[in-house]
Amino acid sequence: MEQYLGIDVGGTNVKMGLVDATDGRISNFYSRDPASWRNSGHFVKRLGDAIAIQLVEHPHVKRVGIGVPGLISRDRSTLIEITAIPEIDGTPVIPDLSARFPGTTFYLENDANAAALGEYYFGEERLPEDYIFVTLGTGVGGAAIIDKKVFKGGGGNAMEPGHVPSKHGRVLERNIGKVELLRMANEMRAEYKGQTVLPGDGTISTTGLVAAAAEGDELAQQIFDEMGSMLGDGLVAMIRILDITTVLIGGGLSASFDFIMPAVNRQLAYWLTPYYMKSLSVKRATLANDAGLLGAASLCFE
Repeated sequence: MEQYLGIDVGGTNVKMGLVDATDGRISNFYSRDPASWRNSGHFVKRLGDAIAIQLVEHPHVKRVGIGVPGLISRDRSTLIEITAIPEIDGTPVIPDLSARFPGTTFYLENDANAAALGEYYFGEERLPEDYIFVTLGTGVGGAAIIDKKVFKGGGGNAMEPGHVPSKHGRVLERNIGKVELLRMANEMRAEYKGQTVLPGDGTISTTGLVAAAAEGDELAQQIFDEMGSMLGDGLVAMIRILDITTVLIGGGLSASFDFIMPAVNRQLAYWLTPYYMKSLSVKRATLANDAGLLGAASLCFE
């Protein structure tokens, strides 16, 4: 049974575990707050120490995939701009780890790209070899998988859908990221004259918004309609540029999927021609909380 070590690096949490290459089963799961690693000034060395424990306990593991939240070099060897952990910017992490662990092959990728690839190898549904992946959460991230490979773009960091122009003179994630979505919800609530279960004291939460929409609350549905309209316009641009008609939507805000899709579909039908519409498929991603770790492990297939 071949296994890979998947590592999902974040500023507030680092997860790693062994992943069965056949069925994606995760074992020997490890998670920690990396605050002490950051404070030590030796983040990558501490990460290497955690990797060492895994490799000593499981010497059959020869491939390690690492997902990071930020920009990396086109050759996938060096961290360029990791906003959540800026002290490791510029670190040649793959050469450093390869020198420390000879005989082990390391793979590095942006975490959204890794999560997208993970859906191909470990997701619940069979996917084509070309698809667009969008994550909705604190920000709006994305990836394109083309011929089962991450689309890198010219400099290596393509597919940042959260930063495409959107309404109100803002980029997309400044309209529908989590904080911005709640700001919009509270503004719409202040102007709303009808009946609604949403609180009027500025404390609307994403959980409450989804629950209200599920109960048929008109205002909650209007809020998600506005969100879906802006996301739909962004998807039109991606579909037109890449000529890819399978789209997966993941991330923490994907819980709103059923409520944003009417507006998303409306915008897609308005802007796209029959050439695109005949094969268009927009689905919810399936890996949920395991997306980062399984995505990192999926890099080892390359």
